Amino acid sequence: MTEHYHRPVLLEEVVEAMNIREDGYYLDATAGRGGHVAAVLEQLGPDGRILAIDRDPQAVAAVTKRFLNDSRVQVRQANFSSLDKIFEQGECLNGILFDFGVSSPQLDDASRGFSFMQAGPLDMRMNPEDHPSAAEWLATAEHHEIRDVLRRFGEEKHAHRIAWAIVDARAEKPIETTAQLVALIKEIVPAREQDKHPATRSFQAIRIRINKELEEIASVLPVALDALCDGGRLLAISFHSLEDRIVKRFMRDEARGDDLPKEIPIRDAERTPSLRLIGKPVRATAGEIKENPRARSAIMRVAERLAVDRVPA
Repeated sequence: MTEHYHRPVLLEEVVEAMNIREDGYYLDATAGRGGHVAAVLEQLGPDGRILAIDRDPQAVAAVTKRFLNDSRVQVRQANFSSLDKIFEQGECLNGILFDFGVSSPQLDDASRGFSFMQAGPLDMRMNPEDHPSAAEWLATAEHHEIRDVLRRFGEEKHAHRIAWAIVDARAEKPIETTAQLVALIKEIVPAREQDKHPATRSFQAIRIRINKELEEIASVLPVALDALCDGGRLLAISFHSLEDRIVKRFMRDEARGDDLPKEIPIRDAERTPSLRLIGKPVRATAGEIKENPRARSAIMRVAERLAVDRVPA
């Protein structure tokens, strides 16, 4: 297995926002290659612990190898939807980090099929054992399914034409490589609109569909909230508006409190919020973006778990 270096985004900002206790118990739910895990470990004492999980078996293998001799680290392969099965009953976490989206090692490995910049199999699965792959889905999906995915997850305004082009092309020959899909999309997207690579939006959309990324995010946030200790921090790093919108709404609603009908007269002070928003959304500095251009779209939101019976003043 080829190792690919992964530069964790917002590293210093994550450590600061996590408000780490030396004896705390933390979770990196998107461990990648362990960059954030290592930074948290530096702040932990001998009694501190961190659970590192990832749905990608290559990431799990890399993190396991990296921290093999540190008993404070536990590594598990899991996706978000199975997170509630991992925690031991009665335990709570002092901090949880989510770093959504595709990682640099996944993009840089042509054999994974995530990148439109490299020729490789049209795969895009974060866990290669999941099905379908991108090629398998495109081989059978109806025109309207492909169109709707490109519109919803990629905001691709040429979705209708690209979907028909895919359906027509696969009737002649299976679409099995990234190069085939890129060439097809380039024929559809006008050159004058190519301020970014013409396949950017389509590849993003198909990847999100294949990995059910938005459904996974929406399902895991309530689980994460329940797993936090009072005063525990929830950190979520997003890379596009669809991810961030889910996080923003969840944190806003939990910080607002009981979602009661408008006709019920209740003051804000009488609501029972479960989260307190911490600061403003955090973005990468100019220096970090210069070193790591992929950080330019990162946005981190932070919230703190409130005691169930405590209402902030």
